[in-house]
Amino acid sequence: MKKPPDQDTEFFEPAEIRLPEPQRVAASPHGMVATAHFRATEVGVAILEQGGNAVDAAVAAAFALGVCEPQASGLGGQTMMLIHSVEADKTIAVDGSSKAPNRAVIDFFTEKSSRIAGHSAATVPSTPATLAYVLERYGTFKLSQVLEPVIYRAREGYEISALQNRLQRRELKALKKRGAGRTFLRNGERPFPVGTIFKQPVLADTLQLLAKKGIKTFYRGKVAQLIHEDMQKNGGFIQKDDLARIPYPIERDPVSSRFGNMFVHTMPPPGAGRPLIETLNIIRKFQVKDRNPDTPQGALLLAEIMRRAQLDRRDRPFDANFYPQVQDRRMLSKDYAKLVSEQIRTRIKGGGETTHLSVMDKAGNVVSLTQSIERVYGAKVLTPELGFLYNNYMSAFDYEDMAHPYYLRPNGVPWASVAPTIIFRSRKPWLAIGSPGSERIISTIAQVLIRLAKQSPFDAVAAPRMHCSYDGKVSLEAAHMRNDILELLEKHGFTIDVREPMSFYLGCVQMVLNDNGSFIGVADPRRDGSAGGPAT
Repeated sequence: MKKPPDQDTEFFEPAEIRLPEPQRVAASPHGMVATAHFRATEVGVAILEQGGNAVDAAVAAAFALGVCEPQASGLGGQTMMLIHSVEADKTIAVDGSSKAPNRAVIDFFTEKSSRIAGHSAATVPSTPATLAYVLERYGTFKLSQVLEPVIYRAREGYEISALQNRLQRRELKALKKRGAGRTFLRNGERPFPVGTIFKQPVLADTLQLLAKKGIKTFYRGKVAQLIHEDMQKNGGFIQKDDLARIPYPIERDPVSSRFGNMFVHTMPPPGAGRPLIETLNIIRKFQVKDRNPDTPQGALLLAEIMRRAQLDRRDRPFDANFYPQVQDRRMLSKDYAKLVSEQIRTRIKGGGETTHLSVMDKAGNVVSLTQSIERVYGAKVLTPELGFLYNNYMSAFDYEDMAHPYYLRPNGVPWASVAPTIIFRSRKPWLAIGSPGSERIISTIAQVLIRLAKQSPFDAVAAPRMHCSYDGKVSLEAAHMRNDILELLEKHGFTIDVREPMSFYLGCVQMVLNDNGSFIGVADPRRDGSAGGPAT
């Protein structure tokens, strides 16, 4: 098929095709990978089979997600993760926040639309720097080695899924209005049909350049120059001097707590691990029989806890660089959890888009990685000569309170809702888990952890899900839940937001666990993910 004018991708459109269901559950004694796209899982597994460790596989899979799940992440976004390194004998949080450009002062963002889409909405991409950093520090492969299968996938293409077709239809107007439509719509006009083989030769060339020249070319070389020129032409704020100050990640201590016989490590500020820990601490104050989300009382309890954790996070933001010095970490306090649980008992009686991957290797190394370009298809723009979407993290700053730690200021970092998590049992890594879904991430992870006590790993992930926002709106997969759950929630003053079964909105867990030396992987059936492990 002849390439359309100005088209920086290629596609082959079949007459009709039915895509096979990805492998949602897998087992292997040699390691495990679970990602939000089955082609990215294939890349991660291949790296493990070649002798790479969990970090090598996670970095390769993360780059591959930017190819196969471009609506959620890519070179233009940011990446955060938890790593348990056997060699270093430690678990660390890697804060790969993007940065506000130096020229992005608040006076330019009086119109909300400028924060949501277009070149002005983009912060300085940190994904390339973050992935290169952890690969060099904790991996064993070279960048060119992990990028080789990713470049192949970008050139040879992947199959457009029903989910991606649906998202293209949902974002059709915005994609057509912005430059990304030329790439992510058929001839710039219509969604690609399901089964279309979608190739990205321009993105493959960019990745090939990174493999050959190294990550610094993204920030101080040819790629940086092309970004600079495109931003100047289209009213963006990212310039060469912003990129030259390479946004390498910061290693931080995870926030941690016990939950039953588990020891939970998750993402500190600017990530959202604090409300996850608060949620789990409060849940612990209630008997196991009262926590069942499949019952009206259990669902009501969870809604109350979710709402309180969201409120507390909004009320108690912390600058990530100041956080270690904070003495009163109230959200992590078990005494505070006890107080909140008593308040919730009284109430009950009285009445982005993001992606995630998890990896374990047979040596005991673990990675839980979440990355994003913020909303679906990010800023809806890209540099035609580079082929990746820019993020729209300018929408994740505070624009009103000058004292707020995430108030927009030059080189500031945006709010982040991610909570990549590693859980230990008997002092050994047992579970790696995470999810996309913005503020729904915390409630998604908590529900899976609750269900794991009585359900199989797959059933715990696939079970019907709910979320309660800080203002009392409960989103839930109502058709797969008891109808009296909705009735009780409404009786207690919650607003009901009915979502379809297996809702895209309610997160997408990628989970790997070590079951006495056998690795089990689960990919959430809500999206295009799969789990897989090395054959040898």
